[in-house]
Amino acid sequence: MATPLHKVPPAQDFKRAASFNHLLNIPNFLTLCRLGSIPIFLTLLSRHRYTAALYVFAAAAVTDALDGTVARLFNSRTELGAFLDPFADKLMLVSAFVVLTIENQFPGYLLSVVAIRDVVIAVGYLMISFFTGERVPVRPSYLGKLSTFLQLACVIAVLARCDELWPVYFNALLIATVAVTAGSGIHYFYRGLVWLRSREPEMFV
Repeated sequence: MATPLHKVPPAQDFKRAASFNHLLNIPNFLTLCRLGSIPIFLTLLSRHRYTAALYVFAAAAVTDALDGTVARLFNSRTELGAFLDPFADKLMLVSAFVVLTIENQFPGYLLSVVAIRDVVIAVGYLMISFFTGERVPVRPSYLGKLSTFLQLACVIAVLARCDELWPVYFNALLIATVAVTAGSGIHYFYRGLVWLRSREPEMFV
């Protein structure tokens, strides 16, 4: 005798569809588009097509601004979006630094400072979460926002060939980026220690 197939109740099926549509809302779709543009951007960089890469980079920046604006206006924030948005931004920026350093457009020390700062922040976050068992609130500092702005400016300056047009100003931008990036890393490290001490004071005795 054939076993009857188990049918999903219409209400449950509707909830699943609604949940899926909630995850794939407009802000998340824009973020996924930005992630999808990264291979195109890196291909253009590796082929020295900097003008075209600049257009892709600018389009990614526009989608970054749009997804945040749409999420706030329509109250469509999701956990997936909260993870994907900064991940897409960081992946594009770090990938650009790696490729441009390999292409000798950036000095090695700049990539080293940027990479070490990001590793320190990521490892510090995981260690604090491990020791405290809590999810650490992530709030960008002014130094952190400034370092991201300067890193973006460095990438745009290379793509727009400002390093050839105004080499003195470009070198000054690199030095400022290194200083602010290192400073923001130290500041985040200090903030992490303060937060950890407030939760686990016995570790500092």
